[in-house]
Amino acid sequence: MQVLLTTTRAWHLGQSGAAFSARGALAGLWMADRNRSGIPPDQFRRCWPYHLAMKPFYHLTSQIWQERATYALLPFWRTWLRAAFRSPRAPRPDVVQAIMGFATEPFDQAEKVGALKVIDCPNSHPVTYYGFWQRECDLWCPGERVPIPAWMFSRMNRELERADVVIVQSQFCLESMVLNGIPRAKVLINPMGVDTSMFSARTELPAKPRFICVGTICLRKGHQYLFRAFERVKARLPEAELICVGQYKCDFKRERPRWEGTFTHYPSLPHAELAPLLRSCSAFVFPSQEEGIARAQIEALASGLPVIGTHEGGTTTLVEDGVQGLIVRGRDPEHIATAMVRLANDVDLNRRLGRAASLKGAERNTWQDYGDRLLQEYQRRRTGAAATRAD
Repeated sequence: MQVLLTTTRAWHLGQSGAAFSARGALAGLWMADRNRSGIPPDQFRRCWPYHLAMKPFYHLTSQIWQERATYALLPFWRTWLRAAFRSPRAPRPDVVQAIMGFATEPFDQAEKVGALKVIDCPNSHPVTYYGFWQRECDLWCPGERVPIPAWMFSRMNRELERADVVIVQSQFCLESMVLNGIPRAKVLINPMGVDTSMFSARTELPAKPRFICVGTICLRKGHQYLFRAFERVKARLPEAELICVGQYKCDFKRERPRWEGTFTHYPSLPHAELAPLLRSCSAFVFPSQEEGIARAQIEALASGLPVIGTHEGGTTTLVEDGVQGLIVRGRDPEHIATAMVRLANDVDLNRRLGRAASLKGAERNTWQDYGDRLLQEYQRRRTGAAATRAD
């Protein structure tokens, strides 16, 4: 079994590639980002034209312009990828796997060589993804549009129809696929893995209530509801602290002035600093309105933090209400605040949920476990397809 992974930016395919490589199953990882996963050089190819075209936007512009450039510069990626496939050194993989929106050209090649076509979906179905996000823009930043062009959503829809396997991170995303006409048999739920050498369970609770949320501060992730919830928490627990790790998105521009200064803010943190910060907190709060599952949720679970989250944010895939955390209605600040106060006041409950969270997030859920689950599924589907052809 040989798998070729292709993507512009890394997402989580670096970790997938390392897991496949460890099993001798990586045909190649082709992307524009640097190889940070220790994949052997002969299995890695970097798309320099796309990287160099994007480089000014990484350093000189705001996040919104970086996002726009990501899609506007796609011709650099397509041209490089097509040339790479024409190369005599191009592999003939059994499986071609690409991130949703960037799978069209890889699927063209997969169909030529008879490879399984796999689309890896960081988010829900494009119709749901767009609709839930745009709803929040309409409510909280009228006139703001989802910063992904319509043609990209069109690509996503066409790729989902072509795919043999659709990887999603959560039950919510699976439901969105089925609701929008994707056959259930094509969809595989596989939540992301975690670096258990970095993210380990906390040993004690903080002296004062300390909540953390990791993710871009934006309307899609529900920070407008989180900040209103924390306002209620502070009224009941004046010593409570909220930490948010993530940059602001443009759609939060109307909300930002009201909430700046009411929480501790880190625009970004490397994992070496994030891991101990997670272990110093009471709970992870994530009222996302639309999500795959968010890697940070799994890292928080592995760190022994109860997670307060939503079905739409993917939380219900790993968290049973009252077992590893608390499930809340993401657009209900009072419901979110009540859960936060409950975990702050009930120390025994917090410890019990935290112990269960660390088992759920970390046990048999390393990135190698994640990759092995995919390889087992690919082998099963390839074997099934071969048996069908033989009949």
